[in-house]
Amino acid sequence: MKLHILGIAGTFMGGVAALARELGHVVEGSDQNIYPPMSTQLEQLGITLKQGYLPGHIAADCDDIVIGNALSRGNPAVEAVLDAGRRYTSGAEWLREQVLPGRDVLAVAGTHGKTTTTTILSFLLEAAGRDPGFLIGGVAEDFGVSARLGSCDQPSSGATRHLLPGGEGSEASALPRRPLFVVEADEYDTAFFDKRSKFVHYRPLVAILNNLEYDHADIFPDVAAIQRQFHHLVRTVPQRGRLIVNGHDAHLAEVLAMGCWTPVERFGFDPAFEWSARKLADDGSRFVVMRSGAEIGVVEWSLLGDHNVLNGLAALAACAAVGVDVVAILPALVRFHSVKRRLEVIGECAGITVYDDFAHHPTAIATTLAGLRAKVGEARIVVAMEPRSNSMRLGAHAEALAPSLDLADEVVFLARPELPWDAGKVIAALTGNGCAVADVDALLAVLHGIVRAGDHVVFMSNGGFDGAPRRCFAALQARA
Repeated sequence: MKLHILGIAGTFMGGVAALARELGHVVEGSDQNIYPPMSTQLEQLGITLKQGYLPGHIAADCDDIVIGNALSRGNPAVEAVLDAGRRYTSGAEWLREQVLPGRDVLAVAGTHGKTTTTTILSFLLEAAGRDPGFLIGGVAEDFGVSARLGSCDQPSSGATRHLLPGGEGSEASALPRRPLFVVEADEYDTAFFDKRSKFVHYRPLVAILNNLEYDHADIFPDVAAIQRQFHHLVRTVPQRGRLIVNGHDAHLAEVLAMGCWTPVERFGFDPAFEWSARKLADDGSRFVVMRSGAEIGVVEWSLLGDHNVLNGLAALAACAAVGVDVVAILPALVRFHSVKRRLEVIGECAGITVYDDFAHHPTAIATTLAGLRAKVGEARIVVAMEPRSNSMRLGAHAEALAPSLDLADEVVFLARPELPWDAGKVIAALTGNGCAVADVDALLAVLHGIVRAGDHVVFMSNGGFDGAPRRCFAALQARA
């Protein structure tokens, strides 16, 4: 089969492309914005990429067109597909129909931490010898790809004695163990013709609910609308499954109160939860893992911040839910590398460290900077910020931006001319120094003038940022 993927450079659709290629399909695609790391992955897979949504980019012999949720009616490629009566589907539905049948799905949902938690979970299942398939919203450094099929064959022996109403160890209803697939389960809508959240398509056996805050202001009017979608996800998890839920999150507690038919295990820093952590290092790089209040081991890894401690706990709980010996795999986390663009170190030059971080929400910004501050102590943190997500550009998070940057000593804010709200109010409310600039060239010029040895320079954007992190590092190398 030959597929054309509209929106192929998005992190989800790029993963769909990789899976389709691994299944043996011929894959081509187009997108308006093509940039690393997804463009690099697609090129390495030999997938032809075309810039823009011209109808002529879609080959006449394509059997199916997979349409990403970034495309709407009025898009010339969409209109051409509809007018020609061609077969089309969404990425989530394609995944549901072509990849997930015959597998036990582990879905990772939440406003923050989905990509990192999905990566940790996939890594741990790999360490346990389970050969999981996965689709991650980013390129996992330990795998080198964002998606793979994993094991497709049912093991010749073994049965699940977990995920049963009778509790772990019950043999009365033991079921055959099936191949596993881990998916980053996004609450964003599926496509212009399917306004349900993507995650309702996946029907997981295990669902992680990391957290829930207001986001995606372009499609959700309020938190209650997002909670309703999470409730739809909860409705799809079977009784023999498991819900792994952040016990500190009041919005998630309200979701469960709407109806829950599946055993729930909570995770957090409260030892009363089924899964909890006690930090041994302020920056979150070492912590004790406790299950039902009993210590089961220590995690030492390169990740920083309380948010990543919670991400790790959730992944460990999900592993246990599918029968993995968690104690045996804990030591593997010392080898774990995260996903690209999650406080990714671009390089160090003349005592200045440059990071690339996929920031899209004030809470994520604040927790990331808190983890970095705990590691670097009194060293200066310089943030280059681009408000690029739909919610950011609409101004839904404008009032929370300045407080989220409290731990930054300097902030250079990219306020492109088309930004519809006043970035000056954010700059005025900063506790550190800050300024706003209109383009990336000006941003890099300001940074060049203020950074000095010992600084940690963090680029925060969920887009390409015009290549700013690597351009900044190249400029540092040139002046060294």
